[in-house]
Amino acid sequence: MNRPTRLLTLGALVAAPLVSAPTALAAVPQSPPAAVPAATCSVSGVLENGKVHLSGGGFTPGPAYVFGSAGFGGTVEIAQNGGFQIMNVPPAQYTVRQGGELTQCSGFSG
Repeated sequence: MNRPTRLLTLGALVAAPLVSAPTALAAVPQSPPAAVPAATCSVSGVLENGKVHLSGGGFTPGPAYVFGSAGFGGTVEIAQNGGFQIMNVPPAQYTVRQGGELTQCSGFSG
């Protein structure tokens, strides 16, 4: 082979892996982002005093608003672990609103 032919052949051999590298990397399956835990909330059974306890988990730390079908409502501070507890509230169906998300509390059979 003469010198120009060898350089063209060598150049093609060196360039081929570089050209195919982006395609090979694009073909590697990407792992999905970690799922955010779903927020949950529950109402305890009715206590002797006729009240219930609310508790929840999986929320973002910070303020949230709790409101119920019996008219009770207010702001609750979600702890760093994503949980909260509200003691001695009227038995009702409760919902927690944090940001644009609404979480229905389970456990009320009123």
